[in-house]
Amino acid sequence: MMRTVFYIVSVAAVVLVALIGLAWPSFWWALIIVVPFILVGIYDIHWATHNVLRNYPVIGHLRYGFEFISPEIRQYFVENNEDGKPFNRLQRELIYARAAGTVDTQPFGTQMDIMDVGFIRASHSLSPKKVSQDEARITVGGPECKQPYNASRLNISAMSFGALSPTAVHALNAGAKLGNFAHNTGEGGLSPYHLAGGGDIMFQIGTGYFGCRTLDGEFDEGKFIEIANHDVVRMIEIKLSQGAKPAHGGVLPAAKVDEEIARIRGVPMGKDVISPPAHTTFSTPEGLLEWVTRLREISGGKPIGFKLCIGRRREFMGIIKAMLKTKILPDFITIDGAEGGTGAAPPEFTDRLGIPVNEGLAFAHSCLVGASLRNDIRLIASGKVVTGFHMVEKIALGADMCNMARPMLFALGCIQAVRCNTNSCPTGITTQDRRRAEAVDVDLRQKRVAQYHKATVESFLDLVGAMGLTSPTELTPDLIYRRVADETERPYDEIHEYLRPGALLKDKINPVYAPHWKKASAEAF
Repeated sequence: MMRTVFYIVSVAAVVLVALIGLAWPSFWWALIIVVPFILVGIYDIHWATHNVLRNYPVIGHLRYGFEFISPEIRQYFVENNEDGKPFNRLQRELIYARAAGTVDTQPFGTQMDIMDVGFIRASHSLSPKKVSQDEARITVGGPECKQPYNASRLNISAMSFGALSPTAVHALNAGAKLGNFAHNTGEGGLSPYHLAGGGDIMFQIGTGYFGCRTLDGEFDEGKFIEIANHDVVRMIEIKLSQGAKPAHGGVLPAAKVDEEIARIRGVPMGKDVISPPAHTTFSTPEGLLEWVTRLREISGGKPIGFKLCIGRRREFMGIIKAMLKTKILPDFITIDGAEGGTGAAPPEFTDRLGIPVNEGLAFAHSCLVGASLRNDIRLIASGKVVTGFHMVEKIALGADMCNMARPMLFALGCIQAVRCNTNSCPTGITTQDRRRAEAVDVDLRQKRVAQYHKATVESFLDLVGAMGLTSPTELTPDLIYRRVADETERPYDEIHEYLRPGALLKDKINPVYAPHWKKASAEAF
């Protein structure tokens, strides 16, 4: 029906313009408007790939126009302060305020529904304490580590050059230098922009071995030694998996792989860069720990650890068994959560795989305690850490430190446009379009990164003191409460099953852990 209407209207429009043009020749310019619409309509009817356009030529484009701007309409006009995903308006505005150093206080009471299922709170004390600034740092490095690192309790999580623009990486690293905290490179290699700011570096080795790989994609010790010998490289992190796409390699779309990225990563230019899902240097828990030892040796004794999102619990327990068998311990373990972010990932992996960070963190901490290994290994929590309260929550669950990624992007000016995988980031942060990237003012944004970090750590220490504690090490899961479905709340030590020291080494094991421990193997994942 609409096709017929289109042809009738088109003929009528041409005839009308012609008749008027005969009387007033100056009106022939109207054909400049009419003819393109007719041509678009003819194309839509016969060749368009969208069914809607074939049935509704010309006017059907309105539908796709509105669809294109619908995310912005929802973000600016529809969503309320708590609706936005993955970060809501309240969280974003707090980050912006703290990064800019403006007012971050809140009037008129909480806007959250504190009786809603899932609401989390901490227990305060009638005897608050003053927490020393020294408690904002912690030493990473076990008995075999020759160069332990005195780290901030809060650092920048893994984000690669390639996923981020040169100016974004530079600003983050310079911010880390200003604020005296560390910057994780992500798996994309160590770029000049990671070194430009002079900030401390956690160098991450992914399954693609970017930055330290041979031409055929294997690990290159010589290139790794060259990177590890940089004074600013303070920790080495082996990436086993990440929360946003566990058991899937990293994805860098071809549109972002320019000549510089190809050179730094050691990959062909202009092709999708997809990391293998697993490492080739090892295939067993024992092999992982042997590689930890090797990396520690050739890096001069720097802290070596690994990052993972926990899936099958028995596989993490297999690593624990390998630690007990080989006596080899990592210096740290980073627990990523399924709620973690990434620049590009298959939706099914992002939405349906992996354990949330709180559950994975409590499990990992408990396993290490149960095997009497916890004292020599630092745990790092990574996954939607935004405020000082999130740091309190994660450390109470078992972490020693926290990493944050996307909130740091907000400090750089991110607006949550969710175009990270398109190379068309409107703020110049997640793009390799150099003109767009110029929008990131490195001098300004490094200060905002440092200010946001400082304000977040200060709020963390204030909360610890408000809970009647003098150190974050005193935080325990019984101090954090979560509202559950029966209109009551439960402390985390009741929600999560915590093992006592050495419990996994005894004959009778907690039934929550026993089936996984029985299946766990040091010889195979």
